[in-house]
Amino acid sequence: MTEEQNSLFGIDKLNIPRSSIPAVTHVDYSARVQTVHKETNPRYHALIARFKERTGCPVIVNTSFNVRGEPIVCTPEDAFRCFMGTEIETLAVGNCFLSRDKQNPALRQNYQSRFELD
Repeated sequence: MTEEQNSLFGIDKLNIPRSSIPAVTHVDYSARVQTVHKETNPRYHALIARFKERTGCPVIVNTSFNVRGEPIVCTPEDAFRCFMGTEIETLAVGNCFLSRDKQNPALRQNYQSRFELD
């Protein structure tokens, strides 16, 4: 960090990007990366390779999938329910790719009234 950045405090200091992929770079400049090998996980490896072709970035951030207050998604049904209760635009599960704008609006969930927002 620059001298000026070092003089910052709290959230101001925390908000300084520490790498070209700030979502995975910790405050101390470390990261908990996992590698994906073509031989052991060919589909996921192919997805990451295609993502790199399109964006120039060979990294996909993997995070928990749930709404605050709910358990983490474990089944395709859980995934669809969470998808329909959030503003997520697309959902990929196995060989299925769903777009929010092509779903039946009657299946939407209202999570805002069920969970405290951050």
